[in-house]
Amino acid sequence: MIENEAGVIANSLWTATANPAPDCPPLQGKADCDVAIVGGGYTGLSAALHLAERGLRVILLEAMTPGWGASGRNGGQVNPGLKEDPDTIEAQHGPDMGARMVALSGGAGQFVFDLIARLGIECDAHQTGWIQPYHNQLSEAVVRKRAQQWNRRGAPLDLLDRQTTAELLGTDAYLGAMIDRRGGNLHPLNYALGLAHAALAAGAVIHGHSPVIAHEGSGVGHVLRTEAGQVRAQKVLICTNGYTGKTFGKMRRTVVPIRSVQVATEVLPPEVASTILPQGHSASDARRLLLYFRKDAAGRFVMGGRGKYSESGTAEQMRRLRAASVALYPALRDAEWKFAWGGFVAMTQDHYPHLNELGPGVMAAMGYNGRGVAMASVMGKVLADWASGTPTAALPFPATPPRPIPFYFMRKPAVTATVAWSLLKDRWEERQG
Repeated sequence: MIENEAGVIANSLWTATANPAPDCPPLQGKADCDVAIVGGGYTGLSAALHLAERGLRVILLEAMTPGWGASGRNGGQVNPGLKEDPDTIEAQHGPDMGARMVALSGGAGQFVFDLIARLGIECDAHQTGWIQPYHNQLSEAVVRKRAQQWNRRGAPLDLLDRQTTAELLGTDAYLGAMIDRRGGNLHPLNYALGLAHAALAAGAVIHGHSPVIAHEGSGVGHVLRTEAGQVRAQKVLICTNGYTGKTFGKMRRTVVPIRSVQVATEVLPPEVASTILPQGHSASDARRLLLYFRKDAAGRFVMGGRGKYSESGTAEQMRRLRAASVALYPALRDAEWKFAWGGFVAMTQDHYPHLNELGPGVMAAMGYNGRGVAMASVMGKVLADWASGTPTAALPFPATPPRPIPFYFMRKPAVTATVAWSLLKDRWEERQG
């Protein structure tokens, strides 16, 4: 799904401060490889890197440029774990597979920071920890339960009292918080570009502006066609997430793209910046329609939240994010809000990422439900393991056939209704609190 980037969601802080992009010319003519990858976000780039480092011939086809989609548009928070908590994951997937999923997702943040250090990627990465503040007794119970479950598994999560929360956030708007010291933040587009440079250096081939318009194949070989060429491969990895097009329609119907938007100030004066998240943490709160916020390396304040499908609705959401920022931090009242942008987060019905076998020799991974920086990176390696010969049953995530969402054509009104209901519940609970 390629969206028109003109207008309300085009003015990205990350694009404005991006490192030089690698040269990824469009595909021309015919090419052969061991593994072809569709999609140049974190999942595809991580898969390409790990496969190339193992000596396999890899060709990645990206419809736009590496990191163009959600990988270059998100809030840059590296948050470990899945949307569901460990006990729920193990109850739903069994003690063996559930434990593997918990271990993979819990270690996904560290995987990202280790990868950045090993490759020397310049993306302002800081493993300062991820803070999840709560605002009422209901959200406190959820956060406490989450911390306790991870603590039982040896994870470094701590509960913070109100005073400590206020000191770390720079606002007394919350009653307390959890800090997950496995998390942190980074420049999301520069991380994607760094992965692309590293994959190319390892021997992968990346073609930008090469959307796949057709796929033909069986267990003995596959052909991916673009407007100007074709790639023949033994295996194919689909890594298109919330931007999946009609060529892979069955996968497209397994996720719901939901627009997430962010706004950011110009560089704040030091006397203001030093009072907001003074130790460089990032935060996303415990509301149903959560707010997520941080500063970038230069001292700009970034606030994000749920967007809308229409341009006018998204512009209104951006105004609300600026107002919410000032409510949390009154010192931002006179700040210059220079940037506003957005992209599509891929959500799934069951709140889990999906690892889907589309047939012999074809595997897809997508649907990170707002945890894409860490989970997409590590799932790219899982795909690389599978394409390198690891048996499906030995993977740390369950591989299933794709399960298209029923009544998919109703996704936009359904999302709109869900957002409205969640907002009402958040407001009601805040009044009760």
